[in-house]
Amino acid sequence: MLVDAIRAESYRLSKNRTALFWSLLFVPVVGLLISTATFIFAKANEAKLAGKLPPELGLNASPLDLGAGLVSSAAEFANPAVLMFVLIGAATIFAGDYRWETWRLTTARNSRPNLLLGKVVVVVGLTIAATVAVLIGDIASNLIKAMVFKRALTFSLTGGQLADLAWLTLLGWGRIVQFVMLGLLAAVMTRSLLAALFVPMVVGIGQFFLPNLLASMGVSPEGWLMPLLTPGMAADLLKAVIHGGPTAGSLPPQALAKGLLGLGLWTGVPLIGAIVWFQRQDLSKE
Repeated sequence: MLVDAIRAESYRLSKNRTALFWSLLFVPVVGLLISTATFIFAKANEAKLAGKLPPELGLNASPLDLGAGLVSSAAEFANPAVLMFVLIGAATIFAGDYRWETWRLTTARNSRPNLLLGKVVVVVGLTIAATVAVLIGDIASNLIKAMVFKRALTFSLTGGQLADLAWLTLLGWGRIVQFVMLGLLAAVMTRSLLAALFVPMVVGIGQFFLPNLLASMGVSPEGWLMPLLTPGMAADLLKAVIHGGPTAGSLPPQALAKGLLGLGLWTGVPLIGAIVWFQRQDLSKE
């Protein structure tokens, strides 16, 4: 029955071209257009900008390593733009039945946990597709950079870099899933598409400023409280652990455990809370 729920949600999402465009294509397409315009402008004004351009642009004629570019792209998968636009598709899936009052047509055909988990599985697939789309966009951006600045292309990926790529990709995917789980809980509790969209954004903005607030109150950034309250900081700790080197040497004690627990709590608690709330919810009017 869970497979049926997943198949139904996948079909409905495949027909929602607006949600797919904003969640999958908007960020990589716009990013590619902006980066292309930047490369062309920098090339056209190379003489005026000599000595002022970053090392990866301008007179730098060294080969462009696509392998290193992949690792760099994976480290930035869960940027604010991706989080915000993937949330559009996720909120549409989570709150669609409330908006169109179709729960009454589906609850009689499947169990409530399966119905909700079917939505979650489809959203997880959506986040994976979004990270792949961003990666493809970054690869295309590097190819255009090489063409505009006439730089040779190379591809080198050591075992360590390959491991970093895999772990950073998994971390970015996990961070996106964590963020949209807040949308799931908001959708179930409020029955509102707007709440599913804006509650995660408001919570995310608040968590961005929370570390500075806690620091002003004397809370140590090396303790357990900050990573447990701010999943973004937990993700940053895990990213530093993956990168290793001097950055990892300056991490607080038990950084790996703090990062995993902080990210895991903000993923699991909203999911469990949404399932429990949905089980007790009156859907007679839906």
